[in-house]
Amino acid sequence: MKYLIVLAVIAVVYALWRSQRPAPPSQRPAVRPRPAAPQDMVRCAHCGVHLPRGEALQQGGHSYCCREHQDLGPN
Repeated sequence: MKYLIVLAVIAVVYALWRSQRPAPPSQRPAVRPRPAAPQDMVRCAHCGVHLPRGEALQQGGHSYCCREHQDLGPN
């Protein structure tokens, strides 16, 4: 009988302890960032490398991948 009372007291203390703990964060799915919009690809007039239009250097109707190739001109 003594062990049954001890077990009941432990169960009550555990239940009180569990009810006082903060609730875990909700399990909402994480909002994923939207992928960047696709860009047109252009070809470097000097070496032929393809790169996004936003990263290309433009000169005289030609696209270049770097300042050096822009200085050298089209092949």
